[in-house]
Amino acid sequence: MSFNFKAELKRGVNSLGLAVADAAYEPLEVYFYELKKWNRKVNLIAKSTADSEIVEKHFLDSLTLLPFLQRDGAHLLDIGTGGGFPGLICKAALGNSLALTLVEPRLKRVSFLRHIVRSLGLKNVDIRANRLKDEPNLCKGTYSHITCRAVTEIGPFVEMVSAFSTTGGELICMKGPKWAEELNDATEIVEKSGFKPGQAVQHVLPQSGAKRTLLFFEGK
Repeated sequence: MSFNFKAELKRGVNSLGLAVADAAYEPLEVYFYELKKWNRKVNLIAKSTADSEIVEKHFLDSLTLLPFLQRDGAHLLDIGTGGGFPGLICKAALGNSLALTLVEPRLKRVSFLRHIVRSLGLKNVDIRANRLKDEPNLCKGTYSHITCRAVTEIGPFVEMVSAFSTTGGELICMKGPKWAEELNDATEIVEKSGFKPGQAVQHVLPQSGAKRTLLFFEGK
């Protein structure tokens, strides 16, 4: 039986209670198949990942940010975005209502990101082919949210983006079930960073049952 991306994604979206416009499924499907095509030659995701796992681990997990980006003036800064997770997935779903800045130092992945932007006709996407430390002017920008799936620990992520604490944007850490323990371990770093912990939004991915938490930090 052939894999039905739209049906699989829609089931997951409904299970998570997300609001995704019908028009978003077409660009997301294009993204999915281009991701698989490019992944044969460029290391975007693990090559052994099954189609249903791609939908859950990369598409649905990314889309859990949507409720916080579905507002006027939303601008997401996604650091170390890799294959566009979560930022470009959210952009594909929301279209031009979301401003997006992507930071990714690996040039082959940058080529993929630019290909997706062109293929989907997306506007208001700024792709920086660099490391965050080599883009000092970024911290002068205005972002509603800042995230990074590439840095998995809370402490190093908050420390890395401490210069953004006065820009008015919220940090979003995408965490697993041990987030509270990890946050406790990062207390000293967080206190020095200029950010303070905010809400923690929890959900369960529908296929694997994996527990996921969006942990927010607010500038002081």
